[in-house]
Amino acid sequence: MESLLFLIFLLALAVASAVGVTADTRDSADWKPTENGRRWRSRTS
Repeated sequence: MESLLFLIFLLALAVASAVGVTADTRDSADWKPTENGRRWRSRTS
């Protein structure tokens, strides 16, 4: 029974992700900024 509930939970997460309900909350300091999904590069060199 627990495995069935776990499977339903995973399916619910997959559906929510596909629909766009989930949000990316990663805020690590070492992540580089992006513009339209592309890595931003500084022009200091």
